[in-house]
Amino acid sequence: YTAAPPPAPVAAAATAATSTGAGKGSSGISNEIILGALTLVFGLLIMMLYLVNNTLRRIAEANGLVLEKEAAQKRTPIWKAFAQNQFLVLVTVIFLLLVSAYFAYGWMMQVGVDQGYAPIQPIHYSHKIHAGANKIECKYCHSSARVSKHSGIPSLNVCMNCHKSIYEYKGDPEGPSKEDLANGYTNDFYTGEIKKLYKAVGWDEENQKYTGESQPVEWVRIHNLPDFAYFNHSQHVSVAGIECQTCHGPVEEMEIMYQYSPLTMGWCINCHRETNIKVEGNAYYEKIHAELSKKYGVDNLTAAQMGGLECGKCHY
Repeated sequence: YTAAPPPAPVAAAATAATSTGAGKGSSGISNEIILGALTLVFGLLIMMLYLVNNTLRRIAEANGLVLEKEAAQKRTPIWKAFAQNQFLVLVTVIFLLLVSAYFAYGWMMQVGVDQGYAPIQPIHYSHKIHAGANKIECKYCHSSARVSKHSGIPSLNVCMNCHKSIYEYKGDPEGPSKEDLANGYTNDFYTGEIKKLYKAVGWDEENQKYTGESQPVEWVRIHNLPDFAYFNHSQHVSVAGIECQTCHGPVEEMEIMYQYSPLTMGWCINCHRETNIKVEGNAYYEKIHAELSKKYGVDNLTAAQMGGLECGKCHY
């Protein structure tokens, strides 16, 4: 990844930062193109063999060579003729090995990639309702994302800031949608999840006080980077001003939270190559941005040009 050439200079008028999407791949020749090229070569080889065979037959007929009837009647089966042709066997074996290697490589590259992972949580939490319908900011619950490496799992006390007063879910005045009803997401369902919260924190709903009998909620982690990869939320959220949706997708539309992006090395590097540094009101970057922009001949520097491709940034 790091050996790829730097991106083309950005136009002087461009000032807005460019966010990368989850569906974009890394630069270079894709595996699909390589497989397509191999298939084309194999097809051309078969066509050439067919043309050579027809040419030899015409030459034989022109010279008066005719196959004997007995030989014609006892023609060798295709599979046996194929097995006796060492060249065709060699080409077929090589082709099958290349195809197998392609699919094996694709499978191995997906090891540890949990894109789309959506585990069932012990308490159903709808980001669609909280972040979508109620417009609760992401960093209200995940407050440590501003100042810490981890975004953190909010404590149940944060939930109780609202749910001391909100003890039942009334939902849309028009009632649940057909899709919600089909999935069992009724008002009673959500109210039942609030009761699970009360049980976990030891909240006596009738007397409006804590009983002291709490129990931990065993949340299932969704986003989990390898131990050898360093990622700091505060550096991206507070310093770079990256929106949560850039990596986590349209959270405000998710009924069940899932891993939106692949979170692979290529995906991160591609983002660094395409995302411009926001320097407005950020004195930390002003001096270094002025020097490096002259070096690269651009008005807006990407994260890659600011050192975002250095190995030690993520693998210290």
